[in-house]
Amino acid sequence: MNLEKIIKESNLHIGRDRILFNEPMKKHSTFKIGGPAECLIKIENKEELKEVLKLARKHNVPVTILGNGSNILVLDKGIPGITIIIKIEGLEIIEEEGKEKITVSAGEKIAKLGRIFLQKEIAGFEEISGIPGTIGGAVRMNAGAHGKEMKDIVKKVKCMNYDGNEKEFSNEQMQFEYRKSILKKEKYIVTEVELELYKGNKEEIKAKMDEYARYRKEKQPLEFPSAGSTFKRGSDFITAKLIEEAGLKGYSVGDAEVSTKHSGFVINKGNATAQDVLQLVKYIKEKIYEKFQKKIELEIEIIGK
Repeated sequence: MNLEKIIKESNLHIGRDRILFNEPMKKHSTFKIGGPAECLIKIENKEELKEVLKLARKHNVPVTILGNGSNILVLDKGIPGITIIIKIEGLEIIEEEGKEKITVSAGEKIAKLGRIFLQKEIAGFEEISGIPGTIGGAVRMNAGAHGKEMKDIVKKVKCMNYDGNEKEFSNEQMQFEYRKSILKKEKYIVTEVELELYKGNKEEIKAKMDEYARYRKEKQPLEFPSAGSTFKRGSDFITAKLIEEAGLKGYSVGDAEVSTKHSGFVINKGNATAQDVLQLVKYIKEKIYEKFQKKIELEIEIIGK
């Protein structure tokens, strides 16, 4: 049965403006690359999420979950089935014994949270505040910057599995490691996160945030679309340094290029395809192994077909 027909006949309690068919994923990824999503649905609460998951189960339709579309490369043929973008928003702050207990919905953008915490003089989030994603996506991959990771500030994570059942994980149960958590192995969708931060001094918080923002502007190719840092660090090496030493800065395939500003980033110079990026990545991996006998791994996730 045709997916568009299934969706239209299902009477989902979701505004039609939030259900899109054959939607170009380059509009929904920071890389500005990717073929069409067969059906893209923007979800604003847990009930909508349960409803869509139930429909997908009933008709055996594959489901892909996204947040802000950072840290991903969508392939050129797009994403089959239903692509869910988590837009669940909400924030609650409770002060407990000098600590700030913060409950955040998964679709909240990290940059927005950084601004709110600055206004409310809440510290401990400064290093994270420049990550271009949502809190749900950041928790799933244990995102980090400037020596701090999500595991350092997360207390609990509320999730939903693909059957619509809810589960809560403690920090320990999340099995946080470098750029991964239990949610990368098990099929759970983050719905809400409890963070533990603390009261701080507004001037000091702002000074730290400004310093990190300056560093990003100077060191990272923010003027071009990218998926963020393309490769993981090695256990005993810095990948970007090896790429630079191999003379690959500025090397390109089509419009995909190793940034001349930071060799750990592959950027889209204009009309790069996913195929361009994959060919470039393959070439980089081969050259690094050939020159240094080091295997490098992607940090970005490849999605679609």
